[in-house]
Amino acid sequence: MRLAKDGIPTIAFLALCTGAFAFIAWTPAAVMGVLLCLVMWFYRDPERTGSYKDGEFFSPADGKVVEISDAEHTYTGRAKKIGIFMNVFSVHVNRVPCKGSIEFMEYVPGKKIAAFAPKASEINERNYVGMSTQWGKVMMVQIAGLLARRIVCRVRKGDVLNAGERYGMIKLGSRVDVYLPEGVTVRVNLGDKVKAGESLIGVMES
Repeated sequence: MRLAKDGIPTIAFLALCTGAFAFIAWTPAAVMGVLLCLVMWFYRDPERTGSYKDGEFFSPADGKVVEISDAEHTYTGRAKKIGIFMNVFSVHVNRVPCKGSIEFMEYVPGKKIAAFAPKASEINERNYVGMSTQWGKVMMVQIAGLLARRIVCRVRKGDVLNAGERYGMIKLGSRVDVYLPEGVTVRVNLGDKVKAGESLIGVMES
């Protein structure tokens, strides 16, 4: 099982503790072992392969579609916004929805209300990553939730990424919003379950 590198220090620490307790008493060793397995499961990072075609946009996160709306942002202009809620059982690694070049990044501190609430997009701690693509500007927003404690972003301005490539993760329950260019036909509905890098969420109609 592939693990997200952000979890390696925690996993290594728990593995050492489990081993140490094994020489002292089995009960605490068993408890630490269970905790180790849970943490390893949380930081799982499965390989995702998709048949990516020009003009197709894929989910940036695993989870449930909780918002589909028209939106506007200073970076994207008018856009189609899709909000995806990630619960504690979701894979928390985030992936880019299409090929593009990173040209906009902004971190905004804020609150940590439940991430499935629509207003979480406006008042919670969040991180914006904007991409220039051949179909227009695309933006992903990592939003901290009630339990989230850290937003991780692994890209920089100027990076060129292909559809489905990893760009970060959010630890524990959280949300990712994606802004797609006008002209995109949304291919998901409210309540749909999606997977990062695999689920088609929009198509640019010619």
